[in-house]
Amino acid sequence: MDEVIALFPIPFMRAPATLGRQLVAGLVERFTALATQGNKSSLNLSHTEMLKPGDSPLFVEAAALITPKLADFGVQLFGERIGWSLKEMWVNVLDTGGHQAMHNHANSFISGVVYLTPTHPGSQTVFMRSPGGTDFLFKNDHAGITPGPYNADKWISPAPQPGDLVLFPSYLMHAVPPNQGERRITLSFNAIPSRLDSWGYSIRFSG
Repeated sequence: MDEVIALFPIPFMRAPATLGRQLVAGLVERFTALATQGNKSSLNLSHTEMLKPGDSPLFVEAAALITPKLADFGVQLFGERIGWSLKEMWVNVLDTGGHQAMHNHANSFISGVVYLTPTHPGSQTVFMRSPGGTDFLFKNDHAGITPGPYNADKWISPAPQPGDLVLFPSYLMHAVPPNQGERRITLSFNAIPSRLDSWGYSIRFSG
């Protein structure tokens, strides 16, 4: 029997209801007004400054719930259960019509999003295949094709509920289409491992 094998897939973790309703409500109440930094690509998107988990008791509580998920996801990336810590956290406020341009996250290994408010179906986070490197020079791209995991350029993350967490490798390109619904608030973060070892060479991270 013929068999199609997925070579070197990229892991993506979805952890429903990681943060409880009370914590989600507290984060929305505390940080929405602090999201005063404008986004360069969208007038209807603003952010808080980059914060440390210890900057707020709410972040401390959120970090305690997120960190075990980082350890689980890290096994998929590096084949070993190692320690992880949240490097920075920030809150995003996306008003109607706002969008987040395609980007990835530098200087980290795992990035994540916790959804704090409902998300319009047309404004779910979109992940993109990195440009160049593995594409044919001439694509087969027209209305009659059937997109699949081996030929699609984009993948839309599952519809989230407030408190849901998603984790992904920091290098993965992602974006948010123009928000067609009401205000969309998310908590984003980057994480680093305690150390990485490679055949006698060890790198340790601290912050």
